[in-house]
Amino acid sequence: MFKDIIAVNHQENYLLYLKFEDGKNGIVDISKLIEFTGIFAKLQDINSFKTVKLNPEWGTIYWENGADLDPDVLYSIIANEPIPKLSLEQQNIKLLNLLKKNK
Repeated sequence: MFKDIIAVNHQENYLLYLKFEDGKNGIVDISKLIEFTGIFAKLQDINSFKTVKLNPEWGTIYWENGADLDPDVLYSIIANEPIPKLSLEQQNIKLLNLLKKNK
């Protein structure tokens, strides 16, 4: 999968419009994905939630308090595709690529 998010727009309530690098796009209800506890607790305040930002280096969305979401999970929802099971080698390659992006 490994598609980067290239656009995010708050819609209403906890709905976000997301567009991926391959052109797939749609709306995700984030309240159905997370519990508003821990790092996500602050996002229960809709004004804080609306401050969602795109991090093009990571290819995902985030909030200033450090909360972010895995773009693969979001892509699987938008594309209506299951997340593929990765071998340990594929997981390591993904991790290395993320580390390279963050340098």
